Amino acid sequence: MQKTITSFLAVCLLMLISVSGVKAKNAAAAANQASMSGFVYDSDSKETLIGATVFITGTKKGTYTNKAGFYSITDIRPGTYTIRVTYVGYKKLEYEVTLEKGKSYQKEIFLKPATTESERVTVTADREVEKRQISVSKVNVPIQQIKEIRIGGESDVFRSLQLLPGILTSSQISSGLYVRGGSPDQNLVLLDDAVVYNPTHLFGFLSTFNSDAIKDVEMLKGAFPAEYGGRMSSVLSITQKNGSQERVQGIGAVGLISSKLSLEGPLPGIDGSWFLGGRRTYFELVKAMMPTDDDNPLPDFNFYDINGKVTLNLSQNDKLFLSGFTSSDGLKYDTYGMDFNMDIGNQLGAVKWTHIWADNFFSNLILSSSHYFNKFTGDQSGYEFLINNTITDKSAKFKTEWLVNDMTTIKSGFEYSNYHFQFLRNFSGETGDTETDNPGQTNLDMNDNNYSVYLQTNVQANQHLSFQLGGRANYWELSDQFTFDPRTAARYQFNEGFALKFAWGIFHQNLRLATQPDFSFFDTWMPSDTTVPGPGRSDHYVFSIETNPMEGYDLNFDFYYKDLYNINEMNNEAVDGETVADVLYFGNGRAYGAEVFLQKKYGNFTGWVGYGLGWIFTKFDKINDGKEFRPKYDRRHDFKAVAQYTINDRWDVGATFTFQSGQSYTGATSRFQIQMPGQTHGSGKVVHSQKYGLRLPPSHQLNVNASYKFKMFNLPARVILDVYNLYNRRDIWFRYYNAVETETVVEDVKLLPILPTFSFEIKF
Repeated sequence: MQKTITSFLAVCLLMLISVSGVKAKNAAAAANQASMSGFVYDSDSKETLIGATVFITGTKKGTYTNKAGFYSITDIRPGTYTIRVTYVGYKKLEYEVTLEKGKSYQKEIFLKPATTESERVTVTADREVEKRQISVSKVNVPIQQIKEIRIGGESDVFRSLQLLPGILTSSQISSGLYVRGGSPDQNLVLLDDAVVYNPTHLFGFLSTFNSDAIKDVEMLKGAFPAEYGGRMSSVLSITQKNGSQERVQGIGAVGLISSKLSLEGPLPGIDGSWFLGGRRTYFELVKAMMPTDDDNPLPDFNFYDINGKVTLNLSQNDKLFLSGFTSSDGLKYDTYGMDFNMDIGNQLGAVKWTHIWADNFFSNLILSSSHYFNKFTGDQSGYEFLINNTITDKSAKFKTEWLVNDMTTIKSGFEYSNYHFQFLRNFSGETGDTETDNPGQTNLDMNDNNYSVYLQTNVQANQHLSFQLGGRANYWELSDQFTFDPRTAARYQFNEGFALKFAWGIFHQNLRLATQPDFSFFDTWMPSDTTVPGPGRSDHYVFSIETNPMEGYDLNFDFYYKDLYNINEMNNEAVDGETVADVLYFGNGRAYGAEVFLQKKYGNFTGWVGYGLGWIFTKFDKINDGKEFRPKYDRRHDFKAVAQYTINDRWDVGATFTFQSGQSYTGATSRFQIQMPGQTHGSGKVVHSQKYGLRLPPSHQLNVNASYKFKMFNLPARVILDVYNLYNRRDIWFRYYNAVETETVVEDVKLLPILPTFSFEIKF
């Protein structure tokens, strides 16, 4: 414990040292140089813009706005300059400014929306600023482009990200993300800096995030920096819209799958804004109108989600954000000896205070509470089960960003989380919540506290070389575990169109995921206690080649390798359990592969083509006779293509195509009969073969959509036609063995057939 405290205090001291010199450094720099800072806004709504480029022409100085829409450029030689500001989907802005010696220039910048932004100068400015950034395995898909990718008449963040190489799914309709050999629980999903658990809607058509409520999406597929922790695979950071500060406005949409409504506007009598959005499916009505297929029936499911946010501009240097989110899902399936019911939900609330201490020093304080629950009951061939799981996560974070000069940036922070876990699992007994003494039951109820600090710096050594160094210290109270995660990355820009990037890091995860076989969308969470070998760990190695083969196109190659330690699989043979080790097996693994990604972000024609080749292997002493095996979500080949084309001011068309190797499943070698005295038949049980040793047929699908814009009651409106699964290929969701009758039958549960949908949107 003494070593733990000493190490923890050492990291805290480094953090304090980095912050303590801010005013002294600022004063020294201000004596001879000038600086400029401020926020970049949408001119129509005064919504802050994330990732806008602010560039000083004729120099090498420029920056991107951060997640608060704030920019800062320091160490500027006094003089008169032309400032160029660009952002995808907005008109370029240029203005002249005179910067005086020793003075700071603060300016709020407003950009006007445009239909397309394809000028050469925009791309050039972005690349010039990018030279100073180190974004290994970072995916940049503009939110405007995400909103145009339609599946079932809806745009969806997770569905769009699944169309990127290296991001896999458990099925064509699943919205869970399997990133470079990691399972969904290994992804850190943040909504306004607060953690969301299992952010997917059942049956996978949509994630729990309404795209109308989102203004920025950042995906880091691996080797992410020290400011993020607690997960082993990737980071998905989503920022909700603040809401219009100019007028009350909204957008409503009605489709065959779901309907949604979003409203936003200024706060009356207060400098601020609000946003409220909701969505509800009514698939049960659609199913009633579809032809019945007794051999391949469809399940019943429904969901809703609500997003809300309030923004208060307390002063020029202070902003306060109140965010809320809730979702609920239900699913029922009953056929061929398989009967199950699911209920899943999330509730989240967060308060965020943003403060600008100086032109180049910025901080965020975030207080959040996130609650996740699921309940899974079922009966498979007379085998009854109940799984009930909840997590309550109460967290506090303090984060700083110091733009020391145009060559160096330092980030630091402290995080605290309190977790409350409850996990009930009951097999072959009463499935009511009140039963706590049945044989074959696991009942866990525990608390944990996590403390983390981090420090990282980005340095541009010269015009060609940039590097990043960082470290993160973690302490988990329940398991009394201290870990330190070093992270490093480098970028070398050979010329404007060619760069090499490398990243390495260690990543620890204390949370565990337990899953019921054949239902990869179902997550059951629990911590690492003193009975497990330790927190999960992954070591990332990433090498990237970044090129620009022609104007407007980016061609990137990524090569990655991961070592995985202390990962887990569900122990379905456990009869009773009181600790985490009673219900999980522990082992190691490795994942490696390569990805190629060709993307066009600007112009009337946009989209990408991507291919991923990957291998995943795991090994557990008590599974598969201790032999190495591939997990269920392993897919060797992964090809995706996305195309969107704006024909004119009224018509837009688009298409997506995917082809993947089939997912793994466990076969069976034989069957035996269990019969109690007095029974005439009993129940059949199958003997399984090698763990996930077989593979389903390849999965492929084509989706197309078109939209037509027009005016209704003098308001902008459009109609969207989307055809899901155009050539009507019903892939296999999962395969199981029906042992109800005397002869065992292999049953395939199929996915959705061709599904044309219409939706209507109107803005007001």
